[in-house]
Amino acid sequence: MPDWSPSDYLRFTDERSRPFAELLARVPGTPRSVLDLGCGPGHLAAMLRRRWPGADVVGLDASPAMIDAARAADPDGRYVLGDLRDLAAGHPPTGVPSRPDLVISNATLQWVPDHRDLLPALAGLAREAFAFSVPGNQDAPSHRLLREVAARGPYADVVGPVPRRAVGDPADYLEILAGPGRAVDAWETTYTHVLPGEDPVLRWISATGAQPVLQALAAHDADHGTTLREQFDAEYGAALRRAYPRHPYGTPLAFRRVFVGVTTG
Repeated sequence: MPDWSPSDYLRFTDERSRPFAELLARVPGTPRSVLDLGCGPGHLAAMLRRRWPGADVVGLDASPAMIDAARAADPDGRYVLGDLRDLAAGHPPTGVPSRPDLVISNATLQWVPDHRDLLPALAGLAREAFAFSVPGNQDAPSHRLLREVAARGPYADVVGPVPRRAVGDPADYLEILAGPGRAVDAWETTYTHVLPGEDPVLRWISATGAQPVLQALAAHDADHGTTLREQFDAEYGAALRRAYPRHPYGTPLAFRRVFVGVTTG
């Protein structure tokens, strides 16, 4: 997985943060220790501290750029570079609590291959609660068009097939996580974000779902002196403008999210 751009990701901070706030609102209790899986540039740590003042909050992310940005923006916070798969396998990176009260994750697990297989282990790490949200828009025009355009020549020879990420429905996660001593709260919400400016949907997805494709094309251009990334942006951007027409008030983007909360005891 290529590294991320914190500045690009934070272009739509309010829209990207809203699901996290709504996830937090459904987490009960007063955890004393919180582990944020896929903490990104640390922009959500303040929300965790406001909700639970005095809690020990640790952020974990596999992106060096994201961890560097989080440490720079929040020097008093605790951020650890590491892979959540190691955590699920029982090998927590140094600096990560082995049994936090709350394990929480926002828009991260969809990037982990076979993430559903890891959920029981991740839930088992938490003393009190495990909560996460994932995008449920893998079949939205934005992602369908990404796969379609990337499958055309000459892009396909560079990026290969773009996977349709296997994100579950609420009922799928309920089936995986329900069990004795556990209460599972699973639901979904479709937001209608109104994005400003030119080509906002392209800018939105370029910072997240399209990152592997765009970085592969950029690396190829750097090695071969080509302009595939520029060509792809033009072709994909035109398709997105047709799928998401701009209005006088902005460009509506329907965005489905799936949420899950698990409490124990």
